[in-house]
Amino acid sequence: MIAEGEICERIVKRTTVSYTHAVLSGLALAGAMFVTCDEKHLPVSMLLPLVTHSLQTERFAAQASLPLPVRKRLWQQIARSKILAQSRLLQQRTGGDGGLAGLASQVRSGDPANLEARAARVYWQKVFGEIEFRRDREQEGLNACLNYGYALLRAIVARAICGAGLHPSLSVHHHNRYDTFCLADDLMEPFRPVVDCVVAGLRDERGADVPLDRESRRRILEALLARFDWNDESRTLFDWLNRMAASLAAAIEAGEAGAAKLFIPEL
Repeated sequence: MIAEGEICERIVKRTTVSYTHAVLSGLALAGAMFVTCDEKHLPVSMLLPLVTHSLQTERFAAQASLPLPVRKRLWQQIARSKILAQSRLLQQRTGGDGGLAGLASQVRSGDPANLEARAARVYWQKVFGEIEFRRDREQEGLNACLNYGYALLRAIVARAICGAGLHPSLSVHHHNRYDTFCLADDLMEPFRPVVDCVVAGLRDERGADVPLDRESRRRILEALLARFDWNDESRTLFDWLNRMAASLAAAIEAGEAGAAKLFIPEL
């Protein structure tokens, strides 16, 4: 018997394994996600199930026609929750949040003042301690660890989105024409600090040049597969994200007539 984390680790680290069509089809039919990695062990693609919900076609149509005011209200909630999550992690690590909680309270519909970006500048200056850190996806060390964690988180979010009968390309806010998972990029924002937290721990223990080796990958993977407590409930990250995706589906179906309220747990 192989545990879930062991399966993921084996898939991540072996770049020469071959998979049959039957295996890939079976995974999709079971509602599973399949992540492939490059020679640096970084996730580079995802296979996600498309037929996962009985109302999928109807929800795709509602997503595509979602009014802009509703999308802006949804993004307001996401941006605010992301800044508050960053605030909690800074408070935990440094004893202060650099004013992020105050910025979160000022986020308006659609975040026209781009407070999410303002908060990020403060956050990245402080989250890893005294080092001068710059978020750069092309760099090694801490940046490579963050890339790896975010890619796995994105896959988990995309799976939850598909499970709710939504399409991961039809976004609330992100709109890069070359990004096929724009909605996953939207919904993962409040949960990025889950990855940041474990990478910060790796930095504390192994230094700013921590490599993305087997130990780092194991620690990041374990963090994403862990259970998270909130409001007297203990659930896996995927469980929490399932509930968030379901709340988004309900908000989309309600359209302008609804409250456009997202369920976003404070993990």
